[in-house]
Amino acid sequence: MDKVIHNLDLHSKGIWFPITISIILVLTILFIPKKHITWKELYATFGIVAFITWLSDSLVARTLDLIHLADPKTAGLAEILVYTFVPSSLAILFINYYTHKNKWFLVVVFTIISALLEWTMVHLDYLKYTGWNPFVSIAAYIIAFGFLVPLHVKLLRK
Repeated sequence: MDKVIHNLDLHSKGIWFPITISIILVLTILFIPKKHITWKELYATFGIVAFITWLSDSLVARTLDLIHLADPKTAGLAEILVYTFVPSSLAILFINYYTHKNKWFLVVVFTIISALLEWTMVHLDYLKYTGWNPFVSIAAYIIAFGFLVPLHVKLLRK
């Protein structure tokens, strides 16, 4: 049992933030009025974005060793929650409010939200850059929200 508790990495600095954000975002996507997203699209988006996030983690954090979340030797509870729920929830919220008229406004808003979440985790010493540049993150957020998520929506609705 001690090994399980240790592997959850519950002692890491700043762990409260990713856990809290994950819970808030999941509750938000479950209970907000669904304006431009169906439950089926929500389900598909959650799975696809979570999968892509875990693949990205495997490349950026594990293979290239450019970032560390808490203890880099273990995937703790907060890391599991962050990679599974935060990007998926943000993509779902983006889609829920997305129209062609407000696309770039939402891209800016969700890029800022994503960058602030990342910045907060850095300043709480939960996320550590070991070769990563935060401007690459901002570019990735713009590409994701500006092009990839809208393409995902287009493919889902064909």
